[in-house]
Amino acid sequence: MIASRTYRLSAAGVLVAALVLLAGCGSSASSRTPRSAGIPLIDGSRVLASVRRCDRGVNAYCAVQMVIADPRYRNSTDLLIGERHYLQGLGWTVTNADTGDEHAADSPAHKLRLTYATAPLDLKDVDLGWVQRAPVITHALSRAMFARQSALSLMLETGSS
Repeated sequence: MIASRTYRLSAAGVLVAALVLLAGCGSSASSRTPRSAGIPLIDGSRVLASVRRCDRGVNAYCAVQMVIADPRYRNSTDLLIGERHYLQGLGWTVTNADTGDEHAADSPAHKLRLTYATAPLDLKDVDLGWVQRAPVITHALSRAMFARQSALSLMLETGSS
């Protein structure tokens, strides 16, 4: 009984710490935070996890990281191709991503940039230290892989304009 009360208190402490971290993005970064509603998703896909993540470095920014799955696709690669075609149909332009395992697209007005990858390749890149994802995102990607779901990792940032 005491252990469960301690657990509840620590969970509340974790929640408070998370809120403090989110608030610490800084006004310049948080004013440039895209909304998850800005991510165009294929009809039928569902969000498994979503989190706002901030970098307080010299070029401070915040991004929305997300994991989606869609059971209509045979595998994650097919889902990635479907998402890419959907984005292109909406006028998003293909652009270079940070790694060879990722794909990226800019919104029609270049106000948003979406980087996306298959669950297996994104997890590999996290493991190799090539990309950083929030723990909730890596856990969701891992769960989706073990469940043999067709899943993608997405990251939405503000664009260059």
